[in-house]
Amino acid sequence: MGAQGLHHGTVLRPFVESEPHFYRTRYKPSMSNIRSMSSVVPALPVFQVDELHKRYGTHHAVNGMSFEIHAGECLGVIGPNGAGKTTSLRMCLGLTAPDSGQVRFNAHLDSTSAQTPQWLQMPQDALAIKSRLGVVSQFDTLDPDFTCAENLRVYGRYFGLSKPILDERIPRLLEFAALSHKAQAKPGELSGGMKRRLSLARALVNEPALLLLDEPTTGLDPQARHLMWERLQRLLQQGTSILLTTHFMDEAERLCHRLLVIDHGRPIAQGRPRELIAQHLEPDVVEVYGQNALGLPHTPLAQLASRVEVSGETVFFYTAQAGPLLQALQAYEGLRSLHRPANLEDLFLKLTGRQIREEG
Repeated sequence: MGAQGLHHGTVLRPFVESEPHFYRTRYKPSMSNIRSMSSVVPALPVFQVDELHKRYGTHHAVNGMSFEIHAGECLGVIGPNGAGKTTSLRMCLGLTAPDSGQVRFNAHLDSTSAQTPQWLQMPQDALAIKSRLGVVSQFDTLDPDFTCAENLRVYGRYFGLSKPILDERIPRLLEFAALSHKAQAKPGELSGGMKRRLSLARALVNEPALLLLDEPTTGLDPQARHLMWERLQRLLQQGTSILLTTHFMDEAERLCHRLLVIDHGRPIAQGRPRELIAQHLEPDVVEVYGQNALGLPHTPLAQLASRVEVSGETVFFYTAQAGPLLQALQAYEGLRSLHRPANLEDLFLKLTGRQIREEG
């Protein structure tokens, strides 16, 4: 995300009394509870953003941002560099004041009060809201002088957690992050994937109701990314909510129940990943590259597709029926083709364009 980024040192350091009421009673519904509750009454959101606006001079960085997140739900926010993702997250965390609009957190998360939300609002209730959030920023903010266990302990003390609570919680978090064997190691001794999992464990030390993840798997190899995904899916199944920004479309499709696509500071599409794909795209994509491929949009082949786009040396044919196009391509020598279903990357490029932004 943008250069401002999200930094733990200024985000989540409220003081709360040792073993506060929240840690003892916060309701973390199972997925079956979520389903049964939603079948009785419409589920109220855990977190709600309504009509946020933010200007910097003449630049409208965020222009009418609205969304909500429910218990056990992952909402993915995707958009090009400079689209307003970082500014939106900073307003959600109380780091940047909006010009107008509301950021609210539902303090009533137990089943008995599901129909009567108690809204906490930024910035008036910033400390109370931050005590119930967890943040994993894009860049490493671990303390290099502390061991893994010490990183968790020191961070837990920012929330006023007592020694007995942390003594119980830290081994459990290290086990969750698959780092029990690295408890006494310092961050400099860890791989990139281990550091990201330690950052996730640290964000969970206060047992947050909502996690804000800023491109959490950037720079990780496939094995480390899949392990991180597995841990996040486990949290969702336990009822934790997640607000995720990512540039990995496969990550968004794997983790997110809903997606919010933003560009030029405003939402341009919102919905379930597969529903958005069906709404905005043709079902089949044929990628063609090779000898003289760039001339294909000017041949009769273009009539066999609903849309034709060129990116680099590849021609993309978007069609509802790929069969006739694939058969016709056999008459062209020196070409290679890939037939696949439309995906989130196609959606992203159609809605936001293929041009590289100056901000990128």
